[in-house]
Amino acid sequence: MPEPRADDLLAWYDRHRRALPWRARPGERPDPYRVWLSEVMLQQTTVMAVKPYFERFLARFPDVEALAGAPSEEVMSAWAGLGYYSRARNLHACAKAVVADHGGRFPDTEDGLRTLPGIGAYTAGAIAAIAFDRVAAAVDGNVERVMTRLFAIREPMPKAKAAVREATLALVPQDRPGDFAQGLMDLGATICTPRRPACALCPWMAPCAARRAGEAALYPVKAPKKTRETRRGAAFVVERADGAILLRTRPPEGLLGGMAEPPGSAWEVGYDPKHAILDAPLDARWKRLDGVVRHVFTHFALEVTVLAARVAPGTIAPEGMRFSPRETLADEPLPSVMKKILAHALGPALAPAAATQAAEAKPKPRRGRAA
Repeated sequence: MPEPRADDLLAWYDRHRRALPWRARPGERPDPYRVWLSEVMLQQTTVMAVKPYFERFLARFPDVEALAGAPSEEVMSAWAGLGYYSRARNLHACAKAVVADHGGRFPDTEDGLRTLPGIGAYTAGAIAAIAFDRVAAAVDGNVERVMTRLFAIREPMPKAKAAVREATLALVPQDRPGDFAQGLMDLGATICTPRRPACALCPWMAPCAARRAGEAALYPVKAPKKTRETRRGAAFVVERADGAILLRTRPPEGLLGGMAEPPGSAWEVGYDPKHAILDAPLDARWKRLDGVVRHVFTHFALEVTVLAARVAPGTIAPEGMRFSPRETLADEPLPSVMKKILAHALGPALAPAAATQAAEAKPKPRRGRAA
């Protein structure tokens, strides 16, 4: 039985590598800022969803100094729609640390990168390998799938992560570790796909244990999923007679931290929408809208009852809230679920943007990369 060889993967990568906006062309030196930014954006999101965000974000913050010096509200606004907003807060904190503590240069080792905010084992390995050609194991969801099939690792995920990392690191070559890491990601994204893998086109077809057994589709083995609970809540969309919409900023920590939202109740399993009026932010003639807004987060599903009201032009926002002109709502850091809520209350003018953001922010397997 032949053993998998890094040279076979690299030869395949040289012929079939994907052209991605953050990826250096052959012969070019990778930009650590672009590598880091793309790796953070790609966590739990697809390549197709990230591409336009990456390009807009890079135009707005062309280097780590620009990102570090930007107001947090501007960073969150540029991130809005990508989901998992703690990543944006950590991204900003990391940029500040790179500028303040490292003179604007990213550390070039895994250990050094791990000291930065928001950089874990995978991200440190990916940056070290791709940006600095360090021998490191960059194990994302695609790599987990390739490795568990290649070596028929039967232990369920996530317990198998240590074995997958060990198997990956053993294959990383001293020469071209960055290309190896990217080739392995591309292999999982385009050939060794979750369903109907194109085994006949794979450079590791011969040594793949799962292919020989006809069991590729069984890997990686996954532990039984826990039932996702459903939480409920209410949102209150207030439109002032001049068109301004009442918003507030969520607390900086926690789910959707630092993002904008129309005021609302807590999200709880036992929330009773019949009593939603008790959570209203101000006295008004509230109208409960038909239907609910549904959104799925990683660990729970959400159903939001929406109540709407119009108030007089001179109405003052309650403490901790603000009236935002309707024409500038696009500049507010509104996450997908909040855009859905506003679209539900305000009509089709906001609906296309909300639908697009919802599709982009739908939870994905960790670092899944679409072809």
